[in-house]
Amino acid sequence: MISMEEQQLDLSRKLEDEKIEQYARLSMPRIALVGIGGAGCNIVSWVKERGMIGGRLLSLNTDANHLAISKADRRILIGEKICGGLGCGGYVKKGEQALAENAKDVLKELGNARIVFIAAGLGGGTGTGGIVKLSEALQGTDKLVIGVVTLPFDIERVRRKTARDAIESLVHTCDTVVAIDNTKLARVAGNLPVKQALGVANELIGLFVKDTTETITTASLINIDYADLKVIIEKRGLACIGVGYGEGEDRVGKAVKNAIDSQLLDVSDVTKSYGALIHVSGGEDMRLEEVMKAGEMVTRYLSPAAKIIWGARINPALEGRAHVMVILTGVESSIQKEGQRSLNPLKGFRS
Repeated sequence: MISMEEQQLDLSRKLEDEKIEQYARLSMPRIALVGIGGAGCNIVSWVKERGMIGGRLLSLNTDANHLAISKADRRILIGEKICGGLGCGGYVKKGEQALAENAKDVLKELGNARIVFIAAGLGGGTGTGGIVKLSEALQGTDKLVIGVVTLPFDIERVRRKTARDAIESLVHTCDTVVAIDNTKLARVAGNLPVKQALGVANELIGLFVKDTTETITTASLINIDYADLKVIIEKRGLACIGVGYGEGEDRVGKAVKNAIDSQLLDVSDVTKSYGALIHVSGGEDMRLEEVMKAGEMVTRYLSPAAKIIWGARINPALEGRAHVMVILTGVESSIQKEGQRSLNPLKGFRS
C-alpha cells in the first residue's frame, strides 16, 4: 500500500514536472521563415521539401502561377488589386505596394513569432520591394528580424544597383542581413550547370535557416541559445556566410578553412566582424573535441573582442565527414560603399 504521504509527494512531483514542461514550451522561441518573390519562395520550397522542425514557413508572391507551385505552410498572393496575379514586372514600387496591400494578413501570420527570417532575391520587383516594406513593418516589434538575400551578378548593372539600394535600407530595418553575392558564388560553383549553380544559393540560405532553427528548437549535440543568438544578431547590420566540407583526417579543420575562405560576400576585413555564429554537422563518429576545435579555429580569424556562439548536430548521412557553416555579423563590405555612391530609387516609395 502506498501511504498518503507518498501519494502527495508523487502528485507534487507530477505538478512540478508539468510546470517545467509548460515553462519550456513558453520559453521556446517561435520561428518563421518568410519567402518573398520568386527567389524567396524557392528558398521556402527547398526548406519545406526537406522538413524543418520548430519553424513556420510562409510564401508571398505577386505571381499567382509561381505561387501555385510553391511549397509552404501558408501561401499568400500579395498585391492582387495592383498586379492582378501577374507579378510586378521588375518595378520595386509595385513590390512595396503589393506587400502593403496584404501587410495585415502577413503580420497576423507572424503574430507570435520571436525570430523571423525574411528571404528574397534582390534586384527585381516583388522580392526587393516586398522585403523592404515587410522589414519596415516589423520594426519596433519584439521580433528578431534576420534578412537573408541574394545579390545579382556584377554584369546585371541595373538590378545590381537596385539591390545595393535595398541593402542600404535593410541594414537599418533588419537586425542582421545575411547576403550572398552571386558573383562570389560563381567562383565557388562556377563548374556546375547553370540551373544547379543558381540553386546553390537557395540551398545555402535554406541550410542556414534550417540548421539555426533546429539547433534552437530541438535537442542537439550543442544547442544554440536564443539569448546568445540575440547578442550577435540584434542590430548588427550586414553579415556574410561561408560553408565548408571536410573528410578524413582533420575533417573539421578542413571544413572550417573552406568556410572562411569561401565567404560569399566581398568583406573588407573579417577581423573587424562583431561576432560569429558557427554550426557544425557531422556523423555519429563526430567527437566533442572536433566541435570545440571548430570554434577555436574561427577565433583565430577574428579579434579577441568578437562574440562567438556555436551549435552542433549529428547527421548520420555525414559519416566520416564534417559540414561547417560560419556566419560573420557586423561586417563591412564594398557593396555598402557602392550603395553610398548611388541614388536610392526606394526613397519616396515608402508609405
